[in-house]
Amino acid sequence: MTVQLLHDLGRRLVSRLLSIALSCAAIAIAAHPACAADEIVIGASIPLSGPLAGFGGFQKWGYSRAVDEVNKAGGITIGDKKLQVRLVLRDDKTDPNATAANTESLLSRDKATALLGSCTPALVNAGALVAERKKIPLVTACNPLEAFKSVRKWTYVWDLFFHEPELAGMPFKALRDLKLETNKKVAIFHDNGPDGQVVGGTLWPNMAKEAGYEVVQNSSFPIDNTQFTSIVAEAKAKGADVVLVDAITPQAVSIRKQIASAGYAPKLLVIEKGAEPVQFAEALGKLADGVVVGGYWDPSFPYPGAKDLAAAFESETKLTSSQHIADSYAAAQVLLDAIAAAGSLDPEKINAAITRTDKTYVVGPIKFDENHTSKLPLVMLQWQSGKTPIVWPGDRSNGKILFPMP
Repeated sequence: MTVQLLHDLGRRLVSRLLSIALSCAAIAIAAHPACAADEIVIGASIPLSGPLAGFGGFQKWGYSRAVDEVNKAGGITIGDKKLQVRLVLRDDKTDPNATAANTESLLSRDKATALLGSCTPALVNAGALVAERKKIPLVTACNPLEAFKSVRKWTYVWDLFFHEPELAGMPFKALRDLKLETNKKVAIFHDNGPDGQVVGGTLWPNMAKEAGYEVVQNSSFPIDNTQFTSIVAEAKAKGADVVLVDAITPQAVSIRKQIASAGYAPKLLVIEKGAEPVQFAEALGKLADGVVVGGYWDPSFPYPGAKDLAAAFESETKLTSSQHIADSYAAAQVLLDAIAAAGSLDPEKINAAITRTDKTYVVGPIKFDENHTSKLPLVMLQWQSGKTPIVWPGDRSNGKILFPMP
């Protein structure tokens, strides 16, 4: 009996000591929340390879610069402690499935406090849906607003970018304002991705009709298509002076080459999305001259740091800057400012701070509406000798349009 009694007493003592130890540990963590985090982790899945790698490279630079600036200034105060920010980037290889998987990993493995977005609707929305489900704040750009809003009513995801109806109407307004003569025949080529269908399938035809133009062709193609000879031949045969294209960069390059090979010379060639990055002009050389693309940022804009941002990029990389350095830099700044305003790593507090954003950044004033969007105004850019001067509207132009196309 004595041995059994001692055994029972020993077992109770061990159990009691373990309970006390666990309670003390819980109290220690609760009393010192900063001990649970020695840094702030921000995650992003972006296209560093695949067809959209040109966009991803600019995003990487913009996100990294914003984080580096915060860290050089001492970090962000959380509670009573200054924490450094660690940016974790994963390559989604231009694959929405990889974007979703990367976002899951950034949250589960890397313990990201908040997120930044990828580029183009298919990629951004794939990661955003994960963030929304996990109730983690995500700030993005590079996702046209209608394509963003059409997915769902967002609670934790925020988008600053251009509005597709404004983009679609721009060529017709520019033709009118600049008094450029055409036969008013329009050919439309667009991919079947989310933004391609919105802009090319719906908005351009409607805008053309309202402006008094005739759409003689509207051709859709898969996002991995490489041959466009038949649709180019159709546009040439129908004599369209205006060709409007929405496609990713590899396709945009192929379309421009095949237009030239066919001996087709439209007076105005607009290529949205794919003609934005400098890789488009590098791949085409002189064939890029005259191609028009919408723009939401330029170093000449009167916003704080605009000129310096482009100069810093070109100095560091020895490459030509792109507007995508600005929207990615601004998105990261918005998120970092919100974390600082919240003074907390609590996702709900950070999300509430994003709601209150009302500040002029390098891309202009940012204030989110009830749809979690903030619209960036557009201008018309045109490739000319490896540069993209603004050719419309007149109050912002710093170049003269080449018309008809060379």
